[in-house]
Amino acid sequence: MIQQAAVRKRSFAKRAVGRGSAIRRMDGLMLLAVAALSVIGTLLVWSSTRSWSSVEPTGMVKKHVLNLFIGAALFIVVAMSDFRWLKSAAPIAYAVAIFSLILVITPLGSTINGSHSWILLGGGFAVQPSELAKPALVLTLATLLAKPADRTDRPRAISVAFCLGAAGLATILVMLQPDLGTTMVLAMITGGMLVLAGVRKRWIVVVLALGVAGAMAVWSMGLLKPYQVARFTAFINPASDPRGAGYNSTQALIAVGSGEFFGKGLFHGGQTTGRFVPEQHTDFIFTVVGEEFGFLGSATVVVLLGVVLLRSLRIARLCNDRFGGLVAGGVVCWLAFQTFINVGMTIGIMPITGLPLPFVSYGGTATFANMIAIGLLQAIYIRDRPYGGGGA
Repeated sequence: MIQQAAVRKRSFAKRAVGRGSAIRRMDGLMLLAVAALSVIGTLLVWSSTRSWSSVEPTGMVKKHVLNLFIGAALFIVVAMSDFRWLKSAAPIAYAVAIFSLILVITPLGSTINGSHSWILLGGGFAVQPSELAKPALVLTLATLLAKPADRTDRPRAISVAFCLGAAGLATILVMLQPDLGTTMVLAMITGGMLVLAGVRKRWIVVVLALGVAGAMAVWSMGLLKPYQVARFTAFINPASDPRGAGYNSTQALIAVGSGEFFGKGLFHGGQTTGRFVPEQHTDFIFTVVGEEFGFLGSATVVVLLGVVLLRSLRIARLCNDRFGGLVAGGVVCWLAFQTFINVGMTIGIMPITGLPLPFVSYGGTATFANMIAIGLLQAIYIRDRPYGGGGA
């Protein structure tokens, strides 16, 4: 019996990590980049929260590490899942996301930092359903667009209409919170996936028209909160209110610029320690990179994020399955847009929208969503390399 148990253990280990195993078939370079970003993010969260953590100097970073472990578990589950199961799970994921978004705008929802986007779970933990709506929408749109019309490589008109309906419902619920940043991400996912699916130009025109009409309706009906309007005003002219709406962007530029080339060193950033820039552990964590690691560290973070995006693009380009290619393309649109907005608002080329930096910023639900996205990419990569072959 002991010998049989030992044989079973060796057999399991061989299947798990042996030649041709799912783990060995993963995109290792992408995983290394994500791991490096997670480590850098952990150090930055520690640096930016140790002076004000309500429990202890390492309280927030311990919670962040716990979120990373949960995210890693979600990544493994998704990456190891059969792709047919992921496709069939798309309607369930979408239904759960919509139900959660509806709960947010009921009395069960809670407001944090001016956005009514959270559901408190107790024990200091909260869930932000709008983050989980991102992978759910990617899976849903890919499922609808994967089957082309007869004798064409374009999706059917009815499928495109359902896509617009599904994306529109999720976007409206997120906008009601209001969460302008996530609304923009969902819009980018939708537009990008429609283009990747090869829809006719008239559908693109329809989407653009709906987007413009929606923006005008939001503005004319006064759905934007005063602080959101002020952020756009400050972006156009930061000097108009340097102590008010323009404060964040001004202090962010000071923090990034003060790091010069090599930075002031971890835990030695005056702007970070003094908390001159609000939300430095989440939305403005790139200011900590700039101040404490300098231009060199900032460039390193950008390069690592670029590696993740380039490997993701490679997976989308080489995928033989239409559904898989659309999922990978949707994830690229999501992560690339969010990265550009976060870094851009830190250095003053984009308005402040409250989007975290993928794999670096502190976050629970955002971390889970990012790790699910990487799990989806790896599941596609594994499926297209069933015997461990096929390129670097």
